[in-house]
Amino acid sequence: MPRSEGIPFSTCPATGRLSGTEHFGVAQQDVLPIARMRKGLYPASTYDPACPVGSYWDSTIADPGWRHPAPLQAQVGAEVVIVGGGLTGLSTALHLARDHGIHACLLEAGSLGWGASGRNGGFCGVGSSHLTHTQMVRRVGLAETERYYRDQWQAVETVQELAASEGFSLEAQGQGCYAVAHRPQAWSELEAEYQICTQVAGYPAQLLNPKELRERGFNSQENHGALHIGVGFGLNPLKLTQGLAQAAHRWGAKLYSGSPVTAWEKVGSHHCCHTPGGTVRARHLVIATNGYTPEALYPQLAGSLLPALSNILVTRPLTPQEQKAQGWWDPTPLYDMRRLLFYYRLLPDGRLLFGGRGGTRDTPTERQQLRTWMTRQLYRLFPAWEGVEIEYAWNGLVCLSRQFHPHIGPSPADPSLWYGLAYHGSGVATAVWAGKMLAQEIAGIPSQMSALFRQPPRAFPLPWLRLHYLRLGYLWWQLTDG
Repeated sequence: MPRSEGIPFSTCPATGRLSGTEHFGVAQQDVLPIARMRKGLYPASTYDPACPVGSYWDSTIADPGWRHPAPLQAQVGAEVVIVGGGLTGLSTALHLARDHGIHACLLEAGSLGWGASGRNGGFCGVGSSHLTHTQMVRRVGLAETERYYRDQWQAVETVQELAASEGFSLEAQGQGCYAVAHRPQAWSELEAEYQICTQVAGYPAQLLNPKELRERGFNSQENHGALHIGVGFGLNPLKLTQGLAQAAHRWGAKLYSGSPVTAWEKVGSHHCCHTPGGTVRARHLVIATNGYTPEALYPQLAGSLLPALSNILVTRPLTPQEQKAQGWWDPTPLYDMRRLLFYYRLLPDGRLLFGGRGGTRDTPTERQQLRTWMTRQLYRLFPAWEGVEIEYAWNGLVCLSRQFHPHIGPSPADPSLWYGLAYHGSGVATAVWAGKMLAQEIAGIPSQMSALFRQPPRAFPLPWLRLHYLRLGYLWWQLTDG
C-alpha cells in the first residue's frame, strides 16, 4: 500500500459548540445570544478555526503575520462592517477604502483566509453558476445572460488589475482553462459549450481532439478531447488573499482576526456586531462568509445556502522525467465534465494538485476514506505516477444556493444589509469582483452587473433536509457520470 494512504487527515476534536464562526441574530432592539443559535450542517470542527487546515498553500507563506491582525478590543464605529475575512470581505474592504474613501471594519472569526479563500484549488476562471445557458436565458433573458458572461470575464481581469496596481504576486500559471471529456459521450457537451463560448459569451475558445490535447502536455486515462476556454489562469489563492489584506490595510481598512460575531442586532438605522472583545456599530453590514455562513443568519438567508465539501490532494514535486513519462507538463488548470468533477493542475514546484467533490459528514473517518479513494483515482488517471507520495491533503466548504448562481447585493428586506456568496466552487475571480461591486453600490454608484446576481436567495424546501438532498444528488451523479 502506498505511504500516502496511511497518513490520516489533520483533525481536532469536536468541541460540542459552533466555535469560530459568525453568529447572527435577527431581533430588532434585542441581542440574540449564542445559546439560541442553531449549529451548522456539519460537525463543529468543520467551522472551528482552531482546527488546522493543513493545506499546501499554508506552506508557501514565508511570514504569515498578516493573517493575524489583533482582535477587536473596543467599541468602534464605522460606515460599513464586513463579516468574513476571505476574498469577498477583503476585496470589499479594499475597494471601499481605496476607491470610495469609506471607512470599513472587517471581522474574521479565525485568521484571514482561513475558509475557502485559503484552501481552494486556485482556479481563477469563469463559471460561478451551475445553470445551463438555456436555464439562465429562461430566468433573466438573453441580454442579462450575455451580461453575466461579460461580468465573469471582468472578474478575471479584476484579479489581474488588482495584483498589478497593488503590486503583489499571484504566482499565475497557464492561460485559460481546459474542460476535458472524461468519456466519449461528453464530447457533444463540449461542442455545445464551444458554441456558447464563441457565439454568445465572446470568449476565445478552441476544441481539441485527444491527440491535440496530448501534444499540449495533457495525457491521462480520461482524454477524449477538450475545450480550451482562453479566459483565466491558475494562481496561489493564499497569495491573492495576502495581497488583498495588505492592500486593504494600507488603504486604511480596519481588519480584525480572532473576532467571531457572537451576536447581532439592528438598533435604529445601525447594525451592531458584538464580538468577545468589543462591538462594531455601522450603517451597513456585509455578509461575506460564503460556505461558512452559520445557520442562524439574517432571515433572508436562513435555509437558502448549501455548503458542500471539496477535497484536495497535493503530491510531492514531480521531476521533469516523471512529468515526461506521464506526458503531462502544462500548468494550465483542467477539470472534467462530471457533475462530481475532478480538477487538477501542476503547481510551480512541479507538484500535482488533484481535487474533487464528495463527503457529507466531514468526520475523521469519512475524511480518511475520501483521501484513500481520491488517491486511487489519481493513480488511475495518471498511471506513471502510481505510488507517488501525497504530501498534503485538506478539504473545505464550497457554497451552493437553491437557484444555482451567486447572490450579490442588498437584501430586499433591508437595503443596508448586503451579501456576496454562493460561488458554486468557482469563486476565486467572482468573489474578488463581488467585493468591488458591493463597494461600488454601497457608495451609491450603480454597478450594472447582471440581473442573475441580483436575484435574492430563496430557502430550500424543508431546509433541514439539505444534506439528504445532496446525498441523493451524489448517488445519482455517481450512477450517471460514468
